[in-house]
Amino acid sequence: MKGETIARAWAVTRSDGLVLGFTDHDRALEFGGMTFRPDSGLSAKAVVQGSGLSVDNSEAVGALSDSAITELDLMAGRWDSADVQLWDVDWSDPENRSLVFRGHLGEISRSGGSFRAELRGLSEPLNRAQGRVYHPRCSADLGDGQCRFNLDAPGYSALGIVDQVDGQRVRLRQIDRHDARWFERGQLIVLSGAAAGLRGQIKHDLLLTGMQREVELWAELGLQPAPGDRVKLTAGCDKRAETCRMKFLNYLNFRGFPHLPPEDWLIAPQVNR
Repeated sequence: MKGETIARAWAVTRSDGLVLGFTDHDRALEFGGMTFRPDSGLSAKAVVQGSGLSVDNSEAVGALSDSAITELDLMAGRWDSADVQLWDVDWSDPENRSLVFRGHLGEISRSGGSFRAELRGLSEPLNRAQGRVYHPRCSADLGDGQCRFNLDAPGYSALGIVDQVDGQRVRLRQIDRHDARWFERGQLIVLSGAAAGLRGQIKHDLLLTGMQREVELWAELGLQPAPGDRVKLTAGCDKRAETCRMKFLNYLNFRGFPHLPPEDWLIAPQVNR
């Protein structure tokens, strides 16, 4: 490729399947069945790539555009961890291109009418600690491939309607037949309205009068649901063996070690053992 005809093209894929293409060229580019638009104001600093397990990194900078990346979507978290591909493209012959980066969006910050997003390469997960944790409590996440519990089983989820929202507290109606605290450590999933698709972890679950209950989230949703929006609650697990056996009837798949001796036993004097 000739240096004077090189442009950069981006493909960004959100977790909900939306795919957008951008370019820093002054005209649209087309290749791979996609159109890469020049009107987003998206640009990037130089991509830093290292050998070994060092983290590839860069930064994308752009203007918020109603037709592309909106501040509402950023606040709602819909761009978090979106997949990113970056090419150097010969704009005079788009088939002449090379993929120079593949990864995902990291931390996103907003200021005025612009945003700034970290780009994290594919090697980043290799720096995380791997291996199984030996602990009395379960190491699986409720409903994952190790736990194998079906969260859609009768009694372990509930549909409700938002009545009132006050920060991290969400009051719901039309939810019954569940004890207080049943959904603690579970999830609140917004099903309709502007915040549809957002999820929050439930900290407290209070049963009110009639068919009303109030849940408190660990953190506010990026975009708060409005009264009348539909939500789904899923049961929570504290990862104890007793909870797995009695609440979920799933002890066969328990991934903890409840009979491990505690730490005080390990450091006690080695007498009469």
